[in-house]
Amino acid sequence: MKFFYRDKALFGLEISQTGLRAMALDKRRKVIGYGNLDLDPLKLEESITQGTDFLHDMIKLLCEEKIIGHLPGSRVALSVPTSRTFTRSLTLPLSAEENLLDAIQLESEQYIPVAAADLYMDFSIISRNSENLEVLLCAVPKRIVNILVDACQAARLEPVLVEPAIISLARVIHETEEGHLPTVIVDIGAASTDIAIHDQAIRVTGGAPVGGHTFTLSISKQMKISLDAAHQLKIRSGLAIGPKQEKLRRAVKPHLDQIVTEIRKVIRYYAERIGSKSKIEQVLIVGGGSNMPGIGDYFTEALMMPARIGSPWQLLDFNKLTQPTKTFRSRYVTAIGLAMTLPEEIWND
Repeated sequence: MKFFYRDKALFGLEISQTGLRAMALDKRRKVIGYGNLDLDPLKLEESITQGTDFLHDMIKLLCEEKIIGHLPGSRVALSVPTSRTFTRSLTLPLSAEENLLDAIQLESEQYIPVAAADLYMDFSIISRNSENLEVLLCAVPKRIVNILVDACQAARLEPVLVEPAIISLARVIHETEEGHLPTVIVDIGAASTDIAIHDQAIRVTGGAPVGGHTFTLSISKQMKISLDAAHQLKIRSGLAIGPKQEKLRRAVKPHLDQIVTEIRKVIRYYAERIGSKSKIEQVLIVGGGSNMPGIGDYFTEALMMPARIGSPWQLLDFNKLTQPTKTFRSRYVTAIGLAMTLPEEIWND
């Protein structure tokens, strides 16, 4: 109940498929603490789905030993991997507003392959006209949320917000990357890629089961080199012009094309099913897998629209803290979005 709630500082904690990222900002957007912990994906998957002790032990380790600077307290805003959530906009008749929750639950049964009783659902009205409402729906399996919340509480944290990672990303992009423009967000993680269209709010999401590690493995196999050497080639040379460009391009092209195919599907759905007349203006590439030179040019050419790497760092002031290296900065975008959440925004009157 809000009567018992008092606004206090919080920090953002991203729980991805391959690790944990934390970010804490003060009210002037100065970074007061941040940290990263890469984890065994199989152990993390097991902990998220079965509730083992591994996740809460690793959250505790991150908060107590891996933070540069400090965290402002125990309150935390959490993100759930987008691939485990269901986020889309729904168009409903204006008359549905009188019983909006019932209408949304009925509509959600057409899109979400999980029983409503097994989901936590939240929604907000994006827009309305004389005939229709457009509503943003977010749903997450209760079991996943309960396990994440329990893990945080076991690590002596107080979760006050849980949201899909793509919503956190959109919060950053809206403020820093000409976010007023209809935008395709491409979040290339280590193991998977999340795709969304942001037009004042997230309208539709999709994804592809390839990511930065996929690129590295393919380069290693194609060029018969170690994974470490393949990773260095990926982040130093990538698709940029150079003596090894052709071999590198041949190694990663099938995976990039898989992402391009999914982007086209999301754009087509946005245009046909949602019926939007807005023209997509840009593609923004974020996430740990975006640090491959030339990847923006590749998407620009393949999609015939401007694509570039998103960089929200102009938003932040690290003051005297050591900044993450350029290679690792892209990992923190979701955590930044979580940390940007204002405590007073958590409760809506």
